Amino acid sequence: MMIDKELLEILACPVCKSGVELKEGKICCMNCKKKYPIKDGIPVMLIEEAES
Repeated sequence: MMIDKELLEILACPVCKSGVELKEGKICCMNCKKKYPIKDGIPVMLIEEAES
């Protein structure tokens, strides 16, 4: 799953507002460690969709 590097730089975790990175095909918060799915190439950055 490819997510544009520029997009990753502007995304922030909706829970703690920290930066995120791509790990194991998910968007992962670098601070609180929540993981957000990517569906059809689109990050789903909804708190209710997050995995702890």
